[in-house]
Amino acid sequence: MSEAESGAADAVSTSAYSSPAKSLGDPGITPLSPSHIVKDSDADDAVEQLFLVVVAIDFGTTSSGYAYSFTKEPECIHVMRRWEGGDPGVSNQKTPTTILLTPERKFHSFGYAARDFYHDLDPTESKHWLYFEKFKMKLHTTGNLTMETDLTAANGKKVKALEIFAYALQFFKEQALKELSDQGGSDFENTEVRWVITVPAIWKQPAKQFMRQAAYKAGMASPENPEQLIIALEPEAASIYCRKLRLHQMIDLSSRAPVNGYSPSDTIGTGFTQAKEHVRHKRQSRTFMVENVIGEIWSELEEVIVSQGADAPEELSLQCAVMVTLMSIPLPSPFGKPGDRYIVVDSGGGTVDMTVHQIRLPEGHLKELYKATGGPYGSLGVDYEFEKLLCKIFGEDFIEQFKIKRPAAWVDLMIAFESRKRAAAPDRTNPLNITLPFSFIDYYKKFRGHSVEHALRKSNVDFVKWSSQGMLRMSPDAMNALFKPTIDQIVQHLSEVFDKPEVTNVKFLFLVGGFAESPLLQQAVQSAFGSRCRVIIPQDVGLTILKGAVLFGLDPAVIKVRRSPLTYGVGVLNRFVEGKHPPEKLLVKDGTRWCTDVFDKFISADQSVALGETVTRSYTPAKPSQLVIVINIYSSEQDNVGFITESGVKKCGTLRLDLTGTDASVPNRREIKTLMQFGDTEIKAMAIDVATSKSVKVGIDFLNY
Repeated sequence: MSEAESGAADAVSTSAYSSPAKSLGDPGITPLSPSHIVKDSDADDAVEQLFLVVVAIDFGTTSSGYAYSFTKEPECIHVMRRWEGGDPGVSNQKTPTTILLTPERKFHSFGYAARDFYHDLDPTESKHWLYFEKFKMKLHTTGNLTMETDLTAANGKKVKALEIFAYALQFFKEQALKELSDQGGSDFENTEVRWVITVPAIWKQPAKQFMRQAAYKAGMASPENPEQLIIALEPEAASIYCRKLRLHQMIDLSSRAPVNGYSPSDTIGTGFTQAKEHVRHKRQSRTFMVENVIGEIWSELEEVIVSQGADAPEELSLQCAVMVTLMSIPLPSPFGKPGDRYIVVDSGGGTVDMTVHQIRLPEGHLKELYKATGGPYGSLGVDYEFEKLLCKIFGEDFIEQFKIKRPAAWVDLMIAFESRKRAAAPDRTNPLNITLPFSFIDYYKKFRGHSVEHALRKSNVDFVKWSSQGMLRMSPDAMNALFKPTIDQIVQHLSEVFDKPEVTNVKFLFLVGGFAESPLLQQAVQSAFGSRCRVIIPQDVGLTILKGAVLFGLDPAVIKVRRSPLTYGVGVLNRFVEGKHPPEKLLVKDGTRWCTDVFDKFISADQSVALGETVTRSYTPAKPSQLVIVINIYSSEQDNVGFITESGVKKCGTLRLDLTGTDASVPNRREIKTLMQFGDTEIKAMAIDVATSKSVKVGIDFLNY
């Protein structure tokens, strides 16, 4: 490795007085004077590869599934339904995100099959098998995620996270290809599929990249053909689906009072509602776009009145005007209006993340108004509260030992809690019974020397009783109390989002994701925000992300404007200016005084960027004879970054341009053009030697630096 490369590879220091550039044999690059930025939305893209089918995988914390659509029939989305196993009263359009490896660490099964097989193992045998559940959260909670990060199985053994995620994705790949082959009557090739994998929008860049690497390892795509795989952001996928909802596919939680100029359609008289339903069923193919809500209702009103015999245009207009007045709906402007703004709250098992979109007319493209935000407020929080309750009753030491010694029985207990958790509702009056596994009762007696019933009496937890049938009997208030901390965090975070200046005049709040099925969460969100906007839940709320991801794979350009999650730039040398630059950044090379480690910003965190928008900067080697140009790319969550040595600045890419063997007649002051392309869920960078057209490309890499 050359001196220049070793200096470039020196990771960013958190000390302002440590300078990677000081050790460089060659001083690197400096901006051409004057430096310039060119924003080019029509940058040369790779030729779009044609795929026969789009398969989207919603890789969730608690449950996962896939759906697909043939590119020739984009309106028809097929959802996988034939999972083995399943729980009573729970839709099995998804399967639990659980994976089982053999004692030899080979893949055995996924989902219900993994869970049920593990459950049926003898306790003496099960401790040798490696069972993983809810492992997706590891990517969110690990601060220094790398390709070497481990996951811990239920029996305490560790396996590389990349292997587990690759096994899971390979399972979905094989399931989908088998189903497609069965449908088509012949083998379906992987090359004919465009894959879409959903991830939380609030995940940091390393976690998103990790999923791509796992997909490569699973054989879905390759670094040589990265376009075959799209990483989709979960609330964005939900947003894409929500904007295409038909009127009958929504549950409106809003009150009857007009909100933002609209009233719910159930304020209309019964006879009119029936007529409207008749028209709607005759027009199933018509798509309801959020930005056209008034126009849609207006056109349906016209059809209803025509069907009732109003032929004259004047009479039609008059009756429409009367009905619109009764419905408290303003007449649509004939000139159109800016697209409606709405917020999508994706409440899943591990995380809740939200995005604010505006639909840009007339094309219906989406613009992100506020960067995706959220936190670890998923339904797992309710599980953790239940575990804390068990620790309070039976002792933390016992619960920890029970999880290790009887891992399959612990899984049983949490399955029993999951079904009861889904039955929790604001108006429930009956208690909720949770069956304790026999091994729990037996192991507790051996561990403590007294019964479970004795532990309950001694704990003074009044709202949990013991049933002689071997169950914990929880009052509705007790169950609701388990939800409260998590729901409070969601409402608090949403309140903070609504208070942002960018989030004004929001007309709709779409509540999606598995946790959105909870009546307790629905009531809390409606109560807190129903006066600000219409709170709407899609009918198939648990599949919203999955179906939206398919639509995104069919048309990745639907989201035209995003907010950059990070500040990006490159490390350069600038001429040293006394009094402006810190003395410790001074580097004298061949009689020239340089300021080292300058962060030359390409784009700021939270800045709006259009899809495919390319920011171009021109540089020149600080030393004319330099034949190897190393350009290091850095990122930061902060907006105002001055030097690459500042705290929180991380190297995330290197462009190495080898200029050896080029024509000696090139000018001394050669121009190196550096381009970074934004607006997609992933970022690309490129460097070009203008004189020779030599170029090098790189994907931003957050895992290997």
